[in-house]
Amino acid sequence: MKEAILTLFQRDLKVLLKEIEQYPDENLIWQTVKGTSNSGGNLALHLVGNLKTYIGKNLGNIDYLRNRELEFSAKNIPRQEVLQAISETFEAVTITLTQLSQEEFSNTYPENVLGYEMSTEYFLIHLHGHLTYHLGQINYHRRISSEMS
Repeated sequence: MKEAILTLFQRDLKVLLKEIEQYPDENLIWQTVKGTSNSGGNLALHLVGNLKTYIGKNLGNIDYLRNRELEFSAKNIPRQEVLQAISETFEAVTITLTQLSQEEFSNTYPENVLGYEMSTEYFLIHLHGHLTYHLGQINYHRRISSEMS
């Protein structure tokens, strides 16, 4: 299970990089479109904050201070900085999940995030679902933004 979870996170973080790279105009990354409440850039920042906190910091003891409000309010960050943040997240997730033992996957996750106790493995599956949910939103945002420009 450990290898499968790691492979899925790596695969989808690479897709996130590709999505942000594929915006035809850097300004489109930060625009919202009718029917959406967040820009692709803000969703990418949110995924970075989420994964760096719940995997990198909480499981890997990687120093990170999250500013969740800024994930949704920041605008016009250069594309290269967003790509760098995603790459750093890829590295933090890879290092952390590689170092976790199978026993640690079975242990109770160290923070009660969802309002109930759960195993680390369960929460990692939840986090991957969260990643793919927002990845789909970013894909839609990129395609619809590109059509409108």
